[in-house]
Amino acid sequence: MTTFRLSPTVADAFPDTLIAIVTASGLRGHEPWPATVAAQEDLEARLAAGTWAPADESDPRIEAWHTAYRSFGTNPRRVRPSVDALGRRLAKKGSLPRINPAVDSYNTVSVRHGLPAGAFDLDRVTGDIDIRHAEGNETFTPLGEPDTVEHPKHGEVVYTDTIDVLTRHWNHRDAHRTRVTEDSTHVAFVIETLHATRDSHLLTTAADELTDLLAGRCTRSTVHYLSPAHPQTTP
Repeated sequence: MTTFRLSPTVADAFPDTLIAIVTASGLRGHEPWPATVAAQEDLEARLAAGTWAPADESDPRIEAWHTAYRSFGTNPRRVRPSVDALGRRLAKKGSLPRINPAVDSYNTVSVRHGLPAGAFDLDRVTGDIDIRHAEGNETFTPLGEPDTVEHPKHGEVVYTDTIDVLTRHWNHRDAHRTRVTEDSTHVAFVIETLHATRDSHLLTTAADELTDLLAGRCTRSTVHYLSPAHPQTTP
């Protein structure tokens, strides 16, 4: 069992943080996921028709992450929060990337609600997962670059297990080691907001929608929430 922990310093710096952790076991990533395909195509059709557009940096949901990134020394226009980068790509290309069913599912939910999302293959995680400020001596191997080693800056917010960093700049980029593929069967998905007071309803709706997309494609799924008031959970 993997425990997720929100460090006291991150909780103090971002006191309205709320993170949904959707855990799925028995995932079947090699099967068709028609509900996910339909959800992707619906967003793309609405964008093409001009009835919907992804949140951009003028939106309070994205602006909050830009402010957070600046607070720990990251330029959010060079290194964008995941949902910001995904929304910009969708607006430019008119389509969402097709990676694999599990990743496509959380990407669709993320951009629909303007909330960052990511995932970890729990079979590749070692020990527990902490959301904390980097000390500066950690290592990170970016997704798709297995021979690259980076060192997060001191004070940068990261996800980390007992080996190394799993996500840099809070939610900008995931690690190669814990990436979710078609072969992943035990996965933790995370969806995040820095303004639970305003956006908790969006977060819970997003978590429910992701759970619905996983339904019938896994043997079991659960939803837990992490916040300064409840800084530890074991899904």
